[in-house]
Amino acid sequence: MKIVIALIIFSLIILFHEFGHFLFAKLNGICVEEFALGLGPTIIGFQKGETKYGIKCLPFGGCCMMLGEDGENDDPRAFGSKSPLARFSVIFAGPFFNFILAFVLALFVIGFGGADPAVIGTVEKDSGAYEAGLREGDRITHLNGSRIYNYREISLYNMMNTDKADVDVTYVRGQEKNTVTVHRKAGEAGYYILGITMTEDTKQNPLGVLKYSLLEVRYQIKTTFTSLAYLISGKASLNDMSGPVGIVNMIGDTYEESLSYGYLVVILNLLSFSILLSANLGVMNLLPLPALDGGRILFILVEIIRGKKIDPEKEGMVHLAGIVVLLALMVVIMGNDIRNIIFR
Repeated sequence: MKIVIALIIFSLIILFHEFGHFLFAKLNGICVEEFALGLGPTIIGFQKGETKYGIKCLPFGGCCMMLGEDGENDDPRAFGSKSPLARFSVIFAGPFFNFILAFVLALFVIGFGGADPAVIGTVEKDSGAYEAGLREGDRITHLNGSRIYNYREISLYNMMNTDKADVDVTYVRGQEKNTVTVHRKAGEAGYYILGITMTEDTKQNPLGVLKYSLLEVRYQIKTTFTSLAYLISGKASLNDMSGPVGIVNMIGDTYEESLSYGYLVVILNLLSFSILLSANLGVMNLLPLPALDGGRILFILVEIIRGKKIDPEKEGMVHLAGIVVLLALMVVIMGNDIRNIIFR
């Protein structure tokens, strides 16, 4: 069952991403030759107009193949025949639609489950937060100058900043705004903590739901960039990354652990996981790396700056090399996922 649920979630996120490319290609008068879910040979397919629609045998992926996308083509409806701005919009639409999907899903999660404002619920008497004067009901707005909206951002900060214990905390109490230095103390999880707990998730009015849904997308994007910085700095390794196999396993664990709390909790938790995945896919695809949407956008920006199109064959070779590297990385991550599942 958990594999089926994972495939449905993957399919929804990937299909929405590819639909972004598809929709903007059509809006810009570009011929879409194939629009499909999955990779590899086609299992089910049909032709409608100029476009072949289908489902392929490997569920991890999708495609929106446009005429002249990876080479020279003189057809006026080819991808390469369109203006740089038109091509930019088509490529950018995929990741952007992932952010839209994350926002729509967040509307349901926040609407039914409530938000997590950065408001203190309790303060431990022997904690650094208590010693610095923080109390129940205080709303934390900044940590070391970084803006905070969600309580989870506090936990994220504690996990990602283990080099020094002291942190400047700005908070609002009533109408007053204050900044204090909190000496964080070591927690059971192995990193410094403030010594506070959050208030219960609060139900929101319609405007609050909109606000915290946008903030939810912001938080997931921030988490992805923070994790990337953690990886680049060497504080994390490839062994800490998860691929499709690991994600399927996490979705299954989320489903099984939520069942005892009722189906509403199951749905909200799976939707929350989908928000994370969709926002993560949007960010990762915008990285300026070959074969990714961000790499293609980079070539378009270079074209705009130099006023001359880059040789499609050379660009294609760069993206091909990127695909090879990404596939090799995927194999390594998949092997790591399998090892973690077997020996966990």
